[in-house]
Amino acid sequence: MTKKKAYKPGSATIAQNKRARFEYSIEEEIEAGLALQGWEVKSLRAGKANISDSYVMFRDGEAYLFGATISPLNVASTHVVCDPTRSRKLLLKKRELDSLIGRVNREGYTVVALSMYWKNAWSKVKIGVAKGKKEHDKRDDIKDREWQTAKARIMKHANR
Repeated sequence: MTKKKAYKPGSATIAQNKRARFEYSIEEEIEAGLALQGWEVKSLRAGKANISDSYVMFRDGEAYLFGATISPLNVASTHVVCDPTRSRKLLLKKRELDSLIGRVNREGYTVVALSMYWKNAWSKVKIGVAKGKKEHDKRDDIKDREWQTAKARIMKHANR
C-alpha cells in the first residue's frame, strides 16, 4: 500500500485577495469549488492567477466568479481559445447558494473572493459574504494594526 502524502497547509495557496479584507468587513466565509478548463488548471499549478478584483455574480440560480484572471501559459495548445477573464462557475450546495442569493438580494451584502487554494487535487475558492466599510472604519483598522506593531516592538525591547 502506498502512503498518503502529508497535507501542507502553507503551500496550497494559489492567490489571495488581501484588499478584500481592507475594503469590506467579512461576516461569513464559504468554501466553493471551481469549474475549470484544462489549460486553467495548468496555469493555476504554475501560480498564474489573480483574484484581486473578483466578485461573485448570480445568474439563473447559479453562482459565477467574475473578474478573476488566470493567465494562460505560453505553451498552451493552439486549437484552444484561452479567455483569461471568463466568468467561472462556482460549485456550491443548493442550501449555501440559496442563502447567498437571499443575503445579497434582501440584506444588501456583497460576495467577494478571498483566496484560491488547492485542497488535495481540487481547486477551491474561499468566498466571503461582506459589507462595505466606510472611510472611518478603514482608518480604525489602520490605527489598530499600527498599535499592534508598536506594542510588539515595546514588548520586545522591554524583555531585554
